[in-house]
Amino acid sequence: MTRAWVLHPDIKSDRDRRDAQMALEEAVSLAHALPELEVVGQTVVPLPRPHAGMLFGSGKIAELKERFKAEEVELVLVDGPVSPVQQRNLEKEWKVKLLDRTGLILEIFSDRAATREGVLQVEMAHLSYQRTRLVRAWTHLERQRGGLGFVGGPGETQIEADRRAIDEQLVRLRRQLDKVVKTRELHRKARAKVPYPIVALVGYTNAGKSTLFNRLTGAEVMAKDMLFATLDPTMRRVELPTGADVILSDTVGFISDLPTELVAAFRATLEEVLAADVIVHVRDISHPETEEQARDVRTILDSLGVAEDTAQIELWNKLDRLDADQADALRQRASREDGTYAVSALSGEGLDAFLEDVTRKLGEEKRREVLVLGYDQGRQRAWLFEKGLVEQEIPEEDGYHLTVHWSASDRARFDSL
Repeated sequence: MTRAWVLHPDIKSDRDRRDAQMALEEAVSLAHALPELEVVGQTVVPLPRPHAGMLFGSGKIAELKERFKAEEVELVLVDGPVSPVQQRNLEKEWKVKLLDRTGLILEIFSDRAATREGVLQVEMAHLSYQRTRLVRAWTHLERQRGGLGFVGGPGETQIEADRRAIDEQLVRLRRQLDKVVKTRELHRKARAKVPYPIVALVGYTNAGKSTLFNRLTGAEVMAKDMLFATLDPTMRRVELPTGADVILSDTVGFISDLPTELVAAFRATLEEVLAADVIVHVRDISHPETEEQARDVRTILDSLGVAEDTAQIELWNKLDRLDADQADALRQRASREDGTYAVSALSGEGLDAFLEDVTRKLGEEKRREVLVLGYDQGRQRAWLFEKGLVEQEIPEEDGYHLTVHWSASDRARFDSL
């Protein structure tokens, strides 16, 4: 286990800063998401403004140095951006390894990526991040590189060579990822031929998306009280209680200050959200910063370019974590807001009304129609019977008169035959 200490710089000059204690708690939760880390301490560091070379003032650096030494800290996690120069200087001063918020999130993603696409995306994000931080590898400019056909040179040349190596690796990874994305597009086109509508679950990390996904699909996706428990998108076909068939998609959780490298790298994964017919925004309504989290999710959805006319539903999840009075007040508030439902994915409370709304938004309510099929349309007639959509059939001179009970997507599939 690596002994880690979490620092949250509370920068007073930043008007948009979050509540320092809540931000520190989230940073500690992020650290706990890596199984090999043992968090031995946490501190909020008030800062009038960041210092260019060292981030913190000299007095605070000396004080923290003593504390890290006493606690035998090996890794310091700074909840915020740290420039390459600040990182190098602090590591030198404290004699520990240091990771900023972006570096920590990248480590978690590296630990969790399971699919080929996820691994490639994380690798690309890692390389883009490292490329900006090559300065810290070189403490003096006379560092030489020998062998392998390179002529030894000073440090700047070394950094340039490393940058070129990283750029070449990024090009290779991008080609591999393009192939994976093309495969995903083929799968999407194949699904479009059987036009099941897509319902995408989005939300802040640890809002309960995977618990909801498991309850609706009967799947066993990893669902833990942990940040970024889900990383790779999971999709299942589900028949809603209303009889509508949909594809339900569970996506990676969003987080405030999500590294730009990751938003870019995970765009292909999040394309499932762009292709969705209904987006379900799952919120942990029991969290003290639920409003701020919801704002962060909406910001990321906007940055992805989600169409304004895409139907959206908001789920206020984790009612089971609130006391009776709070839960009642939220139920009443949700009932007054269109497209909002107070639910518990754990107990199933409130999900029926939510699923009926999904059905309405998809136009999947079943209706009766009379079709006339010519006697030469045996294939279409057989498909209707195979799907159990025919309620009555009367042969007439002009063909079969069929009374069918079906949804809009059944109609779309029938038209594509």
